Amino acid sequence: MATSSEITDIIKAQIRRFEGKAEPVDVGTVVEVGDGIARIHGLAGCMASELLDFGKGIFGLAFNLEEDTVSAIILGEYVGIKEGDEVRTTGRIAEVPVGDALVGRVVDPLGRAIDGRGPIVTKESRKIDVVAPRVITRKNVDTPVQTGIKAIDSLTPIGRGQRELIIGDRQTGKTAIAIDTIINQKGQNLTCIYVAIGQKESSVAKIVATLEEHGAMEHTIVVVAGAADPATTQYIAPFAGCAMGEYFRDSKKDALIVYDDLTKHAWAYRQVSLLVRRPPGREAYPGDVFYLHSRLLERAARMNDEFGGGSLTALPIIETQANDISAYIPTNVISITDGQIYLETDLFNAGVRPAINSGLSVSRVGGDAQIKAMSKVTGSLKLDLGQYRELAAFAQFGSDLDKTTLQQLRRGERLVEMLKQPQYQPVPVEKEIVIIFCGTAGYLDDVPKEKVSDFERDLYRYMDSVGKKVADRILKEKKWTPEIEKDVRAMIEEFKKSHPYSDQPAPKPAKEPEKQSGGSAPRPPDEAAKRPAAAKA
Repeated sequence: MATSSEITDIIKAQIRRFEGKAEPVDVGTVVEVGDGIARIHGLAGCMASELLDFGKGIFGLAFNLEEDTVSAIILGEYVGIKEGDEVRTTGRIAEVPVGDALVGRVVDPLGRAIDGRGPIVTKESRKIDVVAPRVITRKNVDTPVQTGIKAIDSLTPIGRGQRELIIGDRQTGKTAIAIDTIINQKGQNLTCIYVAIGQKESSVAKIVATLEEHGAMEHTIVVVAGAADPATTQYIAPFAGCAMGEYFRDSKKDALIVYDDLTKHAWAYRQVSLLVRRPPGREAYPGDVFYLHSRLLERAARMNDEFGGGSLTALPIIETQANDISAYIPTNVISITDGQIYLETDLFNAGVRPAINSGLSVSRVGGDAQIKAMSKVTGSLKLDLGQYRELAAFAQFGSDLDKTTLQQLRRGERLVEMLKQPQYQPVPVEKEIVIIFCGTAGYLDDVPKEKVSDFERDLYRYMDSVGKKVADRILKEKKWTPEIEKDVRAMIEEFKKSHPYSDQPAPKPAKEPEKQSGGSAPRPPDEAAKRPAAAKA
């Protein structure tokens, strides 16, 4: 037992060692609360986007700094907050946990797990809203992101560090393109972040189940701000997802982020802005709605070698009304991004899926985001499709067409069939190159339109067995040399002999092998079509 004198000595020693430090804390009072927004009086030293502590484990985000009050977004439940409650500043800007521990998980915009698999332990946090990388730190986009979708990889290629907009009406397959792209990144050293903004939770659950079924959750983080969540949470969701992606970009790795979709994000921002009484502008959006999306999308970049060489690629999604891409939010985002993939309702309803309108879709990076073999074989594809669309519209008004026009229509029909693709079945790049070469070089011209998909399926199987050496060589060299072209032609001709698909009666099928064996033009049907036209002239 310690004596009273010993206890006294211990207390005196504690008093001597005690160093009282004053900690300045800015304290304010809630004067109004509702709809996820609190107005606070008295936070004189509050910073923009600072975390505010409402007590009881509830935090807020300083959104509007006014002369006497601060309007704050409440992160989480706000029903327990009432007028007169005390609010303290924390001195920290809003942050979200980042790191490899998040991969494979479903989280909310604050980085908290919502997949029922326990808490996520991370060592690092990042600010959700930061300045985008400066021009001098960036590098040209020169490495492709293979989506596995033929129509995109050939016509509107996406590169690592690019911002490519996916735009179209509802139910045209926008999310399907994004999910296919994520599925195709298995084994490609590309971490994917899928941000669901204002979507039904049943839809998000279905997407997560699809990703798990195809083994894609192993490289994916899903950030969810559902339709039932407050507009304040939906507003910060893409910024939180972007911070998670920037961790990988700045760790010399590559990441891909999908914002699904920024239309609902703009709606959430409009709602929050009107609640804090910011002056409304066009369509009641606040004046800085353009800056909202530009500061988000500019954070996607390919860094130069001095800054690690990592990349963050963004695939924002925008939903249009009645195919109107000239509306306010669509034109804003089109002007920020490096191109757009435009999906059309009429094409979707006509059975062309993915329903990509190749005329209105564009990639401003172009061939830089393709391997050389792909850019070589797709040279005439866009032109052929454009001519087909014009001729198809013209052919509706008359049936008396010359053979050259009929041949162009015939090829265009087969190119459209070739670019069709089932959902969740991305195609490896070497197979994409060979089937596109079949289309542009005329090897599909004698295949019945309804059998093009069967031809494609059987050709892929043939490439997996007999033609494996040719496929491996394309994948390894990534170039389109005369030797590779010769090998590919030989493989296709051998395949066509063993798998007869021709719908042309004699003598046309008999003439084709003669021309090919003689090593003449790569488009036998074209030659046959041109002769009568020339004779006629």
